[in-house]
Amino acid sequence: MTVGGFDDSRLGDAEVLRDHDRVLRPIAEAGARVRREATQAEGALAALDDSERARAVIAFGPESRLLRAVLEPTCPVPFLAWPRLGLPGWVGPLDVVVVMGGGSRLSLAAAFEAVRRGSRLVVACPQDSALARQSASHSTTLLPTSTGDPLAAAVVTLSALHRLGLGPSVEAGLVADAMDRVAEASAPMVDVTQNPAKAMALELADAQPLVWGGSILAARASRRVAEALRQASGRVVLSADAGALLPLLEGVAPRDVFADPFEDTAPTTRPGLVMIDDDQDDEAAAEERAELTAVATSRDVLISRVAHTLGTPMERYASVLQQGLYAAAYLRIGLGQRS
Repeated sequence: MTVGGFDDSRLGDAEVLRDHDRVLRPIAEAGARVRREATQAEGALAALDDSERARAVIAFGPESRLLRAVLEPTCPVPFLAWPRLGLPGWVGPLDVVVVMGGGSRLSLAAAFEAVRRGSRLVVACPQDSALARQSASHSTTLLPTSTGDPLAAAVVTLSALHRLGLGPSVEAGLVADAMDRVAEASAPMVDVTQNPAKAMALELADAQPLVWGGSILAARASRRVAEALRQASGRVVLSADAGALLPLLEGVAPRDVFADPFEDTAPTTRPGLVMIDDDQDDEAAAEERAELTAVATSRDVLISRVAHTLGTPMERYASVLQQGLYAAAYLRIGLGQRS
């Protein structure tokens, strides 16, 4: 059946799915990338300890906000994700600077300033990159990366910060295992009746997604999922807090049960609410989830749920993110978008 340009038969067509291997394979290999980066960083991680407590942590580069989301609840010192050129003026030898990424102007500037000021520097980048050369010093720990995957580099960096006594334990192997389980459940050859990612793509076939996550990490995942859905569909996709989404839901007109969905004049899209659930809601988030659910239900807005409620916070984050990325990939395939 074709709805709003979405052909659900494409999700079960082996040839079509093979043609989109370039879209699906990188998602399936996410766990392998985490393991590869962790293996390469074993030596560097083993040399770290928490004998010298930092005054503050300043992180820069891709996924620095993910580091902040993971560390903020337990980090014993102030943590700052810094988005600008260079570093704050107060950064000095008592602080830890984390730089992730390649050789962009911003990452090179951050590394240069950290070395110049004598800060302890943790760098996740390719061993032969300009950033590795710029950051070389007696106070630098290089976490060599090779996959180009920012999330895999972030997992290894979180392991390093744990060994420095600055964050919770993050086991790369467990995170990778969680990603692999999502890949198995959402694999191309798994039928739509058993495949949660294909089912979500069907739910969003003709929808304009509104994405919400309650906890800090679920909200972070919601932004990544929204970006993937936007790229897959070419539609306006919004990730926001409940305060921004509730007015949009409240303004949705009730569905006309007598409307002919095959008429050219029929509206092609209605909002669809995507709720990210890692079972880490605080009291306020739980209330927001209930209110969003009630309003969406009253307006006949379909609710898609992306949930993973077992394991460590990073296992849950990686799982809901991978589920959302798979759903976006199948939405792209169903819409006939180029891979």
